[in-house]
Order: sequence, then structure tokens, then C-alpha cells
Amino acid sequence: MGLIWKVYPDEELMPAAESLAERMAAGPTKGYGLIKKAMNASLENNLQEQLDIERDLQREAGRTEDFAEGVSAFFGKRKAQFKGR
Repeated sequence: MGLIWKVYPDEELMPAAESLAERMAAGPTKGYGLIKKAMNASLENNLQEQLDIERDLQREAGRTEDFAEGVSAFFGKRKAQFKGR
């Protein structure tokens, strides 16, 4: 699942973890939540059920403020300022 991609010495672990947490907190947290929802659902769904859920969640994600901000930032060639909405 790509959850482990680097190993750190003990003294570097917490600074690296804090840096990752800060980057994720500044990201599209609403979108992250929808991804988690889809991943959790996939454990019990067949393919068609999962595709239906992912379709619905994509529609929901596309209506968020963070999606609009991400698109606007991309076209404006600036860093997105996500709000988790």
C-alpha cells in the first residue's frame, strides 16, 4: 500500500514524522477523508459496489471548496490554500 517508503535513524524519526504530518494537515484533508472512506469500503465490496462508491465519492469531492481551490491554484500557478471543506 506504500505506507512505508523510508526508514529513519531514531534521532531523525520524530522530526520526519512531524514534517509529514504538517504537510498532510496543510493538504486537502476533506479529500483525504474521502479516500480513506473508499479504502475502508473496498475491504467488503465487490468490484461493482466499489466502483459505485468511488463514483459517488468523486462527485462529492468535486463539489468541495478544496477541489475548487486546488483547480484555481493550479491554473493560477500558485500554492493551494486548503481549508478542509
